[in-house]
Amino acid sequence: MTINEKIEQGKTYLGIELGSTRIKATLIDDTFAPAASGSHEWENRLENGYWTYSLDDIHSGIQACFADLKKDVSDKYGVKLTNIGSMGISAMMHGYMAFDKDGKLLVPFRTWRNTTTEQAASELTKLFGFNIPQRWSIAHLYQVILNGEDHLPQLAHITTLAGYIHYLLTGKRVIGVGDASGMFPITDGNYDKTMLAKFTDAAAVHGFTQEIGAVLPEVLLAGADAGVLTEDGAKFLDPAGDLKAGIPLCPPEGDAGTGMAATNAVLPKTGNISAGTSIFSMLVLEKPLKGVYPEIDIVTTPDGAPVAMVHCNNCCSELDAWVKLFDEFAKLSGHEMKRYEIYDLLYNNSLKGDTDCGGVVSYNYLSGEPVTGIDSGRPMYFREPDSSMNLANFFRAQIYSSFAALCSGMDILFDKEQVSAEQFTGHGGLFKTKGVAQQYLADALKTPVSVMKTAGEGGSWGIALLAAYMVCGKGRNLSDWLENCVFTDMEKSTLKPDNTGSDGFAGFMKRYNAGLAAEKKLGDV
Repeated sequence: MTINEKIEQGKTYLGIELGSTRIKATLIDDTFAPAASGSHEWENRLENGYWTYSLDDIHSGIQACFADLKKDVSDKYGVKLTNIGSMGISAMMHGYMAFDKDGKLLVPFRTWRNTTTEQAASELTKLFGFNIPQRWSIAHLYQVILNGEDHLPQLAHITTLAGYIHYLLTGKRVIGVGDASGMFPITDGNYDKTMLAKFTDAAAVHGFTQEIGAVLPEVLLAGADAGVLTEDGAKFLDPAGDLKAGIPLCPPEGDAGTGMAATNAVLPKTGNISAGTSIFSMLVLEKPLKGVYPEIDIVTTPDGAPVAMVHCNNCCSELDAWVKLFDEFAKLSGHEMKRYEIYDLLYNNSLKGDTDCGGVVSYNYLSGEPVTGIDSGRPMYFREPDSSMNLANFFRAQIYSSFAALCSGMDILFDKEQVSAEQFTGHGGLFKTKGVAQQYLADALKTPVSVMKTAGEGGSWGIALLAAYMVCGKGRNLSDWLENCVFTDMEKSTLKPDNTGSDGFAGFMKRYNAGLAAEKKLGDV
């Protein structure tokens, strides 16, 4: 059967993910390979003290993305996209979307990027004996309660961005367990009952008398039926009117869960590292952690297994700024190069540097970094007087700094909790130059790191896979289906840690940690 026939007969699966800077749609066929895509660029705004996206931006953005997908299908295959086998919605996790009983948004969407819930997050962490980060939905809600905000008496439901879009398409207030785990702690595939009761009692002291379980969306595991595209939902997504209603949808998921699906990292002792503007690692746990750590979030896979997540605010932005500087120098010298050529040149030249960067240390903190205790970031570099200052060492330090804070968090898992990892799979911009950052990260974590051919497809491909799993899983568990149906022949490269590289990175981190006091002081300037 040709791809044209598959599209016309609805033998395809669609994933749409709303990321921080781009909305992307990926259409896959029954071989689970990407067949077409669409995208739309957007950006959050700081309004009245909160980072937000307006409803108009959300609505027009997802419609523009779907229209771009339709155009890609038409241009490539000469057919109109009217039917899809199944579909799913994913989006940036956490944040706060609050609605009244009639579905009216009460305050503008507060995204994960906001750091306005420190009091709530601290009190809930103590109350639960479980780390509640500032960006989690329950921290936002509790802060609203502590603040006594005006909209609170009208509040009936809260959800995530993915949950909101899913509701528009299906009329169902449901959420995938991975996304739910960024709203409220999860135990055995659902909200933790003991913590629900503790929250309800604590909120009642401040005048919020609703039972919190009724405010949160219903939790569903991967593979569950999460409703179908309604007539209104089809008209919303495709105002042109070509898309047919009745398409089944999988549970809406967060970007962390779709990243795990897209990298086949859902089994215990496997993990993935997503590296772009920010960087985070996900490691599926064999058993619960003994301690509670502000540096480590406990979330879940799309099928409910516990995952340790280390999330860092800063990754590639400062490195990108230096590449732009070298780009400018190349133009001034009359040797203009393509940007990717400059990346490749600088990355590969860094391999000639000393494994400890020759005493050169860099900090990539454009914003604060909670994992290392930095409230307000300032990009900084220093070197010792007898350091070996050359381009290879300098740029190697830039790459090391992109994941140095992440490694600080991972050290807690490895050293304090004795957690082990068989491998990590990397995806994102940091890994585009083959074999450089991948090797450095393997050395830093002392764990093999793989990069797949599909690493650039990202979360929209991951949620398309979850949509396909709902239809094609046939009772198999998610890890078995991914391993034996999707990733069987997937091309990937794996690099093992090198002892000399590991020792060099440890030397870099010794200087990096020693200099954090200066970075913290500079943040006060």
